[in-house]
Amino acid sequence: RIHQAASHSNFQGTFIVSGGGVVASARIAHFCDGRNQFERIESLDGPARQVFRHNDVVHTFWPASRIARIEQRDLLTSFPALLIAGDDGIQDVYDIQAQAAERIAGREAHVLWVRPRDSHRYGYRLWADKASGLLLRSDVLGEKMEILETAAFSDVAIGIRARFDSVLQPMRQLEGYRVVRPVMAPTTLASQGWLMHRAPPGFRQVSCVRRPVDGAYSAAIAKGAADPHVLQTIYSDGLTHVSLFIEAYDPARHVRPLTTSVGATQTLMLRQGPWWITLVGDVPVATLQLFANGLERSR
Repeated sequence: RIHQAASHSNFQGTFIVSGGGVVASARIAHFCDGRNQFERIESLDGPARQVFRHNDVVHTFWPASRIARIEQRDLLTSFPALLIAGDDGIQDVYDIQAQAAERIAGREAHVLWVRPRDSHRYGYRLWADKASGLLLRSDVLGEKMEILETAAFSDVAIGIRARFDSVLQPMRQLEGYRVVRPVMAPTTLASQGWLMHRAPPGFRQVSCVRRPVDGAYSAAIAKGAADPHVLQTIYSDGLTHVSLFIEAYDPARHVRPLTTSVGATQTLMLRQGPWWITLVGDVPVATLQLFANGLERSR
């Protein structure tokens, strides 16, 4: 119900994500006509950013710099679309218990306590709207059940009238913007000369693409000998994700191995011969290390 509500309901509201001393808020509106999904998200903190999505086509606008990025994305999970549709392996790695109902954003919600069966992943508390199933709040819980990160609606309206033009019209208004169209080519680790011989239990590969390096890196790399592309592979246990990035090592950018933590999100960066490996995910850093240890160059 949580997944179906996020993809097939009409809703709009304001949600707040907080963790590690960082707080960010955004307005979201989502519409569905049965076959097609339409979504717009406007960040309310920091530099202005607007995201418009029609199915898997995503337009991201930065009004201050007059840059628009157009790309195709797999519909992976982000709040409030937390779960992968049809994934029946979640209960292999998590215990799920119902708790007493509570009110969130003025609505009655079912509460689920999702406890990991091992140390490779975090736990969760989920609040799902009783009437629709829409996820209203999600807490990521650490080893001692402390809250590492919270994403929650502060206000939400469900079952609203669909306004498809509020998404489609801005997607057509590209005049005055420098349009960037990164090409993401589907591929496999094996065809790129890599092998993941030992992923942490419960995780499976759900995506693998070869894509341009984002941001300011692209121009710098293009001037040198390094390949300006990065291989990105995503693994999931049905509830959380780990992204693995592989790119050519560049001593000008890749200074030293590094581990960082912001809320529930851990990042591990390290060198493997002529390659630079980056792992990012809402999992313990030891899990990222297992992914790194399991990655091998096959040719």
